[in-house]
Amino acid sequence: MNDYRSLLEEKQILIADGAWGTELAARGLAVGEAPERWNLDRAEQVREVAEAYVRAGADIILTNSFGGNCFKLRQASLGHAVTEINRSAAQLSRDAAGDDALVFGSVGPTGQFLEPLGSLTVADAVACFAEQIAALAAGGADAILIETQTDLGEAKAALTAAREQTELPVVVSMTFDQGARGYATMMGVSPRQAAEELTAAGADIVGANCGGGIEQIIEVIALMRPVTELPLWAKPNAGLPELVGGKTVFRQGPEEMASHFAQLVQAGATIVGGCCGTTPEHIVRLVAVRDRQCEMGSAR
Repeated sequence: MNDYRSLLEEKQILIADGAWGTELAARGLAVGEAPERWNLDRAEQVREVAEAYVRAGADIILTNSFGGNCFKLRQASLGHAVTEINRSAAQLSRDAAGDDALVFGSVGPTGQFLEPLGSLTVADAVACFAEQIAALAAGGADAILIETQTDLGEAKAALTAAREQTELPVVVSMTFDQGARGYATMMGVSPRQAAEELTAAGADIVGANCGGGIEQIIEVIALMRPVTELPLWAKPNAGLPELVGGKTVFRQGPEEMASHFAQLVQAGATIVGGCCGTTPEHIVRLVAVRDRQCEMGSAR
């Protein structure tokens, strides 16, 4: 199974996995530690996370490579291992997925600002993303997920790199926050603008992740749906983050998140999963609600 289009035609709505950082932290990942290092040093624990989401029934699982670009890995003294880390990330998820789930290679932001706000050129951004994406494809990814983006210029640079390095489908997912003027990314990009420009740029799937809980993502997806016919990706956090005792906590449980599933689908979401704070238990509930609604003929 390596074609999301066929799977989508069969199931109508696909369920993606939940948070990786949350699960790795539960296995001992320290604050400030690069999760991608575990692909080399603690591969079994990384595979365990992937396997947990496959057992939960996810149609799509990601790779432990969110910060696997050259800029992020240099900060962790791992700049020499970009290819090895990302290939391993894809291989670990590929092994766990088998024939039961698709593997989407996770590509997060560089953490740099493009010119003129920063010193990063578009060419350097494309080259950095190309190195990571080529390794994810070599490791067996079925698609590339460019996620948690706030700058359309950087998102498009990653999309360009993906098109240059592979023929795999590409998802581009932005992160929006709600302000006085509505939803926008940190760089001022609205959901409508993101959907329009990323569709025109050639993405296969567009959408939103992180930023807020499922109630907020419902509103974001509803703003995207009228301006694109592409499948829409939606991965909300387990509620809005709260700071408790110096730690970020997400309180929305599996049942509460799943109770909003129908609204998210009605807003236009095609692929639904979880971001920060979500667990395999959240995915179990989303799968159950999806399957029940499909049986009733009301998944869409």
